[in-house]
Amino acid sequence: MNRRRHHDLPALSMSAYAAEAGGLPTPTSATSSVSRIPIIFRRLHRFQQMDFELAAWQLTYLCIAPRRVYRNVYFHKQTKNTWARDDPAILVLLSACLGVSAIAWSLVYSLGIFEALQLAILMVLRDFLLSGIIISTILWQISRTFLLPPVPVAPAPSLHGARYPSPVPRHETVEWGYTFDVHTNAFFPLYLTLYLAQLFLLPVIRRDNWVCLWVGNTLYLAGFAQYIYGTYLGLSALPFLARTTLLLAPLLPLGAAYVVSLLGFNVARWVLTVYFGA
Repeated sequence: MNRRRHHDLPALSMSAYAAEAGGLPTPTSATSSVSRIPIIFRRLHRFQQMDFELAAWQLTYLCIAPRRVYRNVYFHKQTKNTWARDDPAILVLLSACLGVSAIAWSLVYSLGIFEALQLAILMVLRDFLLSGIIISTILWQISRTFLLPPVPVAPAPSLHGARYPSPVPRHETVEWGYTFDVHTNAFFPLYLTLYLAQLFLLPVIRRDNWVCLWVGNTLYLAGFAQYIYGTYLGLSALPFLARTTLLLAPLLPLGAAYVVSLLGFNVARWVLTVYFGA
């Protein structure tokens, strides 16, 4: 009996290793589709367990000192063995912020109750969640394909005698839930710039002159540059990733598009036309 258990241990450890690395599904993950949903979404209904104070602290420091927020990721990994957050309080706060901004924009454009509700749903579901799922999947795939360091080659067996090669160290894998956290963190400065600051600058942006065009386009440049830099900070916080500066590459086409837009294309007015038809 002991001999049988001794031979079963390596098989169990290898299957667990493969499941953790994303290779082979475990029986639990293969039979339960619920377990594949990130835990931050599965806990959205547990309001009593959410730490809104911590979420508010994180949103504040994402604007003041974003690197300090990502320092807590190491403590979260050590205590809960995962890089992704498991508390959806920040999602609730961001959705509430988008709902408030939708009400404010509805008052400015004299929208009805149902139109204001539709605007709030679009801001939360499309602008934040749907775009976040798409961008997080792209970041997850890019980080797994281009940012993980190469696996070192195992040494060949000695010619003087048969011996087993030393085990190859395993690299950590990037969690999809963590890339969604990166999107969430990077979205808040974008929200402050394009959903709030743009609202107060609306009388200036809607004017038809080059200075107002420059103000509106610069506002969008700042918002998306903050988002790109936020995604870079989030993934560069993972100690096992390399070449994370590649994530700053979108700043080049963004800056080029900004320079071209100054020739006469008002980005802010175009976006407002798409949203409100005016």
